[in-house]
Amino acid sequence: MHRRQKPSAPEHKRDLAAHGGALPMSHNDTRSFFNFSQLVLSAGHLKAPPVLKHSKITYFEVEILDMQSKKQICIVDKVPPSSTLLDVKHKFHKACPQWYPSRVGLQLERNGPYLKDSINIQSLAVSSIITLYFTDLGQQVGWTTFFLTEYTGPLLIYLLFYIRLSTIYDQVESTKNFRHPVVHLACFCHCLHYIRHLLETLFVHKFSGGHTPLKNMIKGCAFYWGFTSWIAYYINHPRYTPPAFGHRQVSFAALAFLMCEAGNHFINVTLAHQNHSGSKACFPSPTYNPFTWLFLLVSCPNYTYEVGSWISFTVMTQTLPVGIFAFLMVIQMSLWAQKKHKLYLKRFYPEVRRKAAMIPIIF
Repeated sequence: MHRRQKPSAPEHKRDLAAHGGALPMSHNDTRSFFNFSQLVLSAGHLKAPPVLKHSKITYFEVEILDMQSKKQICIVDKVPPSSTLLDVKHKFHKACPQWYPSRVGLQLERNGPYLKDSINIQSLAVSSIITLYFTDLGQQVGWTTFFLTEYTGPLLIYLLFYIRLSTIYDQVESTKNFRHPVVHLACFCHCLHYIRHLLETLFVHKFSGGHTPLKNMIKGCAFYWGFTSWIAYYINHPRYTPPAFGHRQVSFAALAFLMCEAGNHFINVTLAHQNHSGSKACFPSPTYNPFTWLFLLVSCPNYTYEVGSWISFTVMTQTLPVGIFAFLMVIQMSLWAQKKHKLYLKRFYPEVRRKAAMIPIIF
């Protein structure tokens, strides 16, 4: 008898396949088939979709205390991190309608400086609760209103004295006395100065929308209006005497006055154009205009020209009130120039370090 040999595994598989039989699969073959089927089923989305995570926005609570009594006035809740201090002031105004945003002064510390409206509230946060101290800044006015009121007064007041109202001067003396040409020239120069200021306030200067206390406007108006009345009374008085050196002194002083007025205007236009265009990365540079070349010597040439105008007006009219006013303007402008010069040194040290603030060598 011939012993039947057991077919080999490959031959057995081929026979089963030829007769349509199912091949028994081993454990490894089953696992491979399972992995392959999973790959086919997931072919449409090979990459699993990301799990959406709901980000939690952290809101802040702003506790507002009275600076004097340290008593709590209110709590402004649900303040987003992207909010500014101005947004907090608007919400504070809704809670306390008697204090509108421009009247609210907020401080991080009791004796600290007032915080700017543009500051981000997240930069002040140490925890979820931010404590700020409130100060009532009083009634506020816009900067445009401030300057228009301050400069309109001197313009109108001087003209009232120039026409020599009977309630101001003796009517008989006003009709008899001859007016020296310098009186008419002084009126023209004085009006030109304040008309320039008014036009620049409306069309040149770019105000950021800030406010100033009403009491500051009252102080400024009292200063400018009061000195204008004193100056105009002397220059337009029927007994006014012309300058000692006559026509030559008046002519040179008037020419210097007009040059300073032109220089002041061109400097203001240059500064306004630089700020408006957003180019704040460098110190204002002189242009092709010769009046702007003063930037090479001083950091605040607009104050230099302003002082030059009043010194020229003093020489032209040769009156004591104008001299006192010019002296006070020199002091005030030098203080403003020094303060501005320090800010320039912090921001543009290499370009400003060899410049004077207002007048070369002196200031």
